[in-house]
Amino acid sequence: MRSNLIAGLDIGTANTCVVIGEVSNDPRRPGLTILGVGQARTGGLRGDLVTNIDGITESVRASMKEAELMAGVTVDRVYAGIGGDHIRASSSMGVVAISEDEVAQDDIDRVHIVARAVALPPDREMVHAIPQDYRVDHQRGIKDPLGMAGVRLEAEVFLVTCQITASANICKAVNRAGYRVQELVLEPLAGARAVLTEDEKEVGVAMIEIGAATTDVAAYYEGKVQHVSILPFGGATLTADLVRGLSVPFAEAHKTKEHFGVALAQLVDPRETVPLPGPVSGQTRRVARELIAHVIEQRLDEIFGIVRGELQGQGILDHLGAGIVLTGGTAATPGIVDLAQQVFGLPVRLGVPSEGLGGLADSVQRPRFAVAAGLALWGSDRFTETGRGASTVTSGVFTKLGTWLKEFF
Repeated sequence: MRSNLIAGLDIGTANTCVVIGEVSNDPRRPGLTILGVGQARTGGLRGDLVTNIDGITESVRASMKEAELMAGVTVDRVYAGIGGDHIRASSSMGVVAISEDEVAQDDIDRVHIVARAVALPPDREMVHAIPQDYRVDHQRGIKDPLGMAGVRLEAEVFLVTCQITASANICKAVNRAGYRVQELVLEPLAGARAVLTEDEKEVGVAMIEIGAATTDVAAYYEGKVQHVSILPFGGATLTADLVRGLSVPFAEAHKTKEHFGVALAQLVDPRETVPLPGPVSGQTRRVARELIAHVIEQRLDEIFGIVRGELQGQGILDHLGAGIVLTGGTAATPGIVDLAQQVFGLPVRLGVPSEGLGGLADSVQRPRFAVAAGLALWGSDRFTETGRGASTVTSGVFTKLGTWLKEFF
């Protein structure tokens, strides 16, 4: 029986993606062996607003079953992503007196508690409290203070909060599908875990994950997350622009974007045209592909401009020595890297999950799987650190039924 199975579940606005992997037992070569991947169209979501819990439940169930079938295993718990404009992130400082001559684990635990002790409104809850760095007697930049001599210990902790109803709806949908949520993880942090390297985080890098309804930003410098934001624009915004610009239904605009979309109009032959439905049923008309590219370029340029202004306002833009990493489904648009380089004036690359992955890793080496793969890697990290959080079942409904009975009765 396998006891180290990890599942990452990304409930996106357009698609629900699942990655199932097995944590390596070899401490010399830690990593995650990809066993199965699944995806399904997401139902019951309009933007980040839940409109039908049953629709989300069915999307979770379908994508999980596909991944389990591919992997030849079943799991009983998932690491699920959470995002949306209700997310709030901030840094908090905690200070305690060192109880003995040197820092003990109890001192570290106490300073974490102090840093987390912030007043939250009744409709919000904590998602993450991530230690950034420590100070011992005002000495900065300490990663692990255990055993250091001193009298005063400070900790900087990155806090992430969400609306209680948002997290409750995710957990409810997952439970109804027959699984349980092991941990909720902020989607920008999960995406960054999958596509950024530790060297990039140290030098300075910003990940921009462009999904269907939102654009997630996570900026790192000196190995610490410096800024996280979620903007209400994404691939669906581009599609809506094409609906207005081309006078076509949403489904046709989406298909046109997928097949003929380009992020830079200068990359398109001005003489090239594409067929679109005409005003009368059964008729077609020819539209310049350059027009489609122009509509997409204008919106992406605006989105990148907003992100650039945000990073500049936070004082982070000048510290991005490793540049920008683009990921998410919309990042697969041809020419998007060139456009981002023009807007940011920095090195830009396309980010796909690869580092620390084995097995069927090629199945997730696409921008759209960045968050799902990052969630699985996050769970792998947790299991490696604590020995907890992994599924312990391999097949059969009876094992899962037993898990249900234990949980609900």
